[in-house]
Amino acid sequence: MVLGNHSTITEFIFLGLSADPHIQILLFVLFLAIYLLTIMGNLMIMIVTMTDTHLHTPMYFFLSHLSFLDLCLTSVIVPKMLENLVSHKKSVSVEGCLTQAFFVFSIAGTEVFVLSAMAYDRYTAICYPLLYGQLMSKQLCGGLVWVSWALGFLDALINTLMAWNLDFCEVQVIPHFSCELPSLFPLSCSDISTNFTVLVCSAIIHASGTLLLVFFSYTRIVSTILSISSTSGRSKAFSTCSSHLTAVSFFYGSAFLRYFMPISGSPLELIFSIQYSVVTPLINPLIYSLKNKEVKSALKRMLQKGLKQLREQRTGSG
Repeated sequence: MVLGNHSTITEFIFLGLSADPHIQILLFVLFLAIYLLTIMGNLMIMIVTMTDTHLHTPMYFFLSHLSFLDLCLTSVIVPKMLENLVSHKKSVSVEGCLTQAFFVFSIAGTEVFVLSAMAYDRYTAICYPLLYGQLMSKQLCGGLVWVSWALGFLDALINTLMAWNLDFCEVQVIPHFSCELPSLFPLSCSDISTNFTVLVCSAIIHASGTLLLVFFSYTRIVSTILSISSTSGRSKAFSTCSSHLTAVSFFYGSAFLRYFMPISGSPLELIFSIQYSVVTPLINPLIYSLKNKEVKSALKRMLQKGLKQLREQRTGSG
């Protein structure tokens, strides 16, 4: 319900990261480079995990889905950001804004569930190595991914449909570079108390449910690793978890701080949003390729195979 007499607006204006045209050009070049590298890195991970038979395991099955989610998340946000950096009218329709907010929320929510499923996979591999193949069957892995997508989609759908019923009046400036639900609430002239409560509750359920699983998994993992007598064994067991733990820390920290912190339009909100939606999708492929011997070996094999085929084609055409 609209509070008072107001005219409803039909579009929002982004303030973005800077109003200085020269800085905007620099930011455009920077984020375009980041976006292209993110696409290349995540596509590389997806291709190598699907084509290399050595990586057809539950761990890399989840990693391929994580890369796909990172690719989707950055593609929902960065192209519109780039458009706004070079255009005079930095606007988006209310419907377009809510649509972007839905995809950001659903993809980020799904990624949280996939990361917790990856933690459970590492727990099973290290704590029950002899039963790993039975416990982490293809059916279970596929089911965990489908449940992750379903829960992320449902959570986003509930929150976005509630926001769709809000009226936005007079104030149409978003102090941000993209549409996220927390940034839209202060612009509404409707009563947002129910929307805010549902958003906070869903974020808490997301956080508590997935973080508890991650915490439980790594508590058991650490306990098991410490019980290993050999130093090399402990090092090998820990190395299989370090990449995932780094990815969890980057994504969980920034995403949950973004959605739990008070809505104030502060620079911290922009920083947290950039970290989980732009920076994390860029560094995840680096984390999993630079710190993972199996992925590095698979990339080397794929590169050698590609070069061999290229030489054969040149020899055949010559």
